[in-house]
Amino acid sequence: MEITSIGHAGLFVETRHGSILCDPWFNPAYFASWFPFPSNEDVDLVKIGRPTYLYLSHLHLDHFDAEFLREHVWKEAAVLLPDYPLDLMERALRDLGFERFVKTKNGEPFEIEGLRLMITSLVAPTDGPLGDSGLAVDDGEVRIFDQNDSRPIDIDLINGFGPYDAHFLQFSGAIWYPMVYDMPERAKEALGRKKRANQMARAISYARQIGASYVFPSAGPPCFLDDDLLHLNDFDRDPANIFPDQTAFLDHLREQGMENGRLTIPGSVATLGKDASGEAVCTVRHPLPDEGVRAIFADKRKYVEDYKARKQPAIDAFKAGLPRGEVEILPSLKDWFEPLLKQADLHSVGINGRLLLDCDREKVLIDFQRRQVREWRGEECGYVFRIAPEFIEHQIANHEEDWINSLFLSCRFEARRRGAYNEYVYNFFKVLSPERLRYSESYYAQSAPVRQLWECAGFMVQRECPHLKADLTRFGEVEDGVLTCMMHGWQFDLKTGRCLTTDDARIYATPITEEQTAKTSQH
Repeated sequence: MEITSIGHAGLFVETRHGSILCDPWFNPAYFASWFPFPSNEDVDLVKIGRPTYLYLSHLHLDHFDAEFLREHVWKEAAVLLPDYPLDLMERALRDLGFERFVKTKNGEPFEIEGLRLMITSLVAPTDGPLGDSGLAVDDGEVRIFDQNDSRPIDIDLINGFGPYDAHFLQFSGAIWYPMVYDMPERAKEALGRKKRANQMARAISYARQIGASYVFPSAGPPCFLDDDLLHLNDFDRDPANIFPDQTAFLDHLREQGMENGRLTIPGSVATLGKDASGEAVCTVRHPLPDEGVRAIFADKRKYVEDYKARKQPAIDAFKAGLPRGEVEILPSLKDWFEPLLKQADLHSVGINGRLLLDCDREKVLIDFQRRQVREWRGEECGYVFRIAPEFIEHQIANHEEDWINSLFLSCRFEARRRGAYNEYVYNFFKVLSPERLRYSESYYAQSAPVRQLWECAGFMVQRECPHLKADLTRFGEVEDGVLTCMMHGWQFDLKTGRCLTTDDARIYATPITEEQTAKTSQH
C-alpha cells in the first residue's frame, strides 16, 4: 500500500484494489485565514484526481474543499458516505456533480471490490459540523486507520478491525480558544499551555490505545498567512501556542518512549508492507532532499513569509470581495434568528441569558430568555462577540447555516464571556436552519433523561417520535387515545405503545399514577 500525503488531513491511498482520495484541501479556508502547512502547491493534482473512491470525513472546510472537488476530482468516483443523521454531505456532493454513493453504517465493516472498510461516525452536535468520522482500510495485506481529527469513544470497536500498520491522527489545535478571548495575557498564556498539553496528551493516548506499528501526525496545524493572524503560527515552539507542528509532536512522541512516529509533508509517499516474518515495514520518500524538509521546520518563519508572499493576492481578493454596507444587519438577523429561537427550547434554556454581537456600527442583542433579536440598549450580556460588520454581512448574504464552519474558525473576531464555557452558545451558531436545529434539540433531549418525557392525555410519553425524532410536544396531537405525529403522520396507541403506521416501531407511554399527580400538584 502506498499513501501519498497531500497536505493537512489529505491522503491519497493506493491499494491493490483501487485508490481512495481522503479529505483533499487546497484552497484557503475560513475567510482566507487557514492554509495547509506545509504548502501543498506542488502536489500532482492529475495523479490524485481520478480515485476509485472518495472519502470526506466531515464538512469542515479544511476537509471539504468544494472548489477543488468541483474542478479536479472526477465524478465517477464512488463516495464512501459516513453514517450521519442528516444528509448534508450527500446533498453538498450532489450539488458538485457526484452521483455514486456507498452508504455505510456506523462501525460496521463492509467489503467492496477486494477492500474491507469501516467508517466510525460521531454524531453529537459538538462533533464537527454535526458529524465527524474516521476510516479504517484493509487491502488484505496492510491495515490503516485514518482518524484525522475525529474523537472516537469506542476504541474496542475500532481495534476490532485491526491490528493496524499505520495510524493517521490529529495532534494540533483547530479552534479559536483561547486566542480570541479578551483576558489578561498571563491567563491566556496559562490556558494556551493547558490546551496544548491536553491536545498532545489526547493524541498520545489514542496512539497508544490503537497501537499501530507506525504513527503519522495529520490534520494540522493550519498556517495563518494574513498579517492580522500571522502571530498565531508557532514559530518558536511556544508552549502556550495551540498550533504545534508535526516535528514538535514527533519529538513529544519520542519523549513518551514511542519511536514509531513518521513525518510526511505534502508529496511524501509512505510505502507500507510486511517483511518475511509478517511484521509491518514502512519507508517514506519525500519530494525534497532531507535538508529541504528540515529547513521547512527549522526556519519556519522564513518559510511562512515566502508562503505568505505567494498567497497574498488570494487573501487580498477575498477581503476586497466582502460586502460593505450592502446588508442591513439587525433586521436581517431578526428575520433569520427569531423563528429559530422560538424552536430552540433546550439551547435557550442552556444559554439562559443574552449575547451581544458588536458589529461596530450596529450592536445586536440576542436574548435567549425572551427569544428575541433586538438593538442592544446597554444590557449586561454573558457573551460578547466583536466582529467586523463585513463578516456578518457575508454570513447573512450567503445564509451561512453554520457559523463555526465559516466565521468562528477564521479567528477573525474577539470574544468575552462571563463564567464557564457554555457549549450551547456555539452550538446554536452551527444549527442556523430548522433542520439542523431540530436535530440538535433532539440530541440534547435524548441526552437529558429528565426532559425526555412529557405529559400527554394522562400518559407520560417519550418526547421524540421514533420515526425521525420530531419533537412531539410541538408536533403531536391526540384523539381517542391515538397520538399522531403531524410531521409525517405516524400514529401510536398510547395504551400499548404500538405504532399503527408501521410494525417495527413503538413509543414509550405509561399512564400517570395518582401518586405522580399528587406530587405534581404539590409543586
